[in-house]
Amino acid sequence: MMTVSTTSKIAAAFAVLMVLASCSNTIRGMGRDTANAVNATEDAGHTVKKAAQ
Repeated sequence: MMTVSTTSKIAAAFAVLMVLASCSNTIRGMGRDTANAVNATEDAGHTVKKAAQ
């Protein structure tokens, strides 16, 4: 039978795993968002360049 202390440790370990997993997803998402912003800026620059010619 599990004691309250053991159950608390297991619950804390799961909480830490969930936090780490969500941080990883956030960092990846921010990286994709940044890459999309760079691509959009480059596309806008090409559009302006074509319009100026």
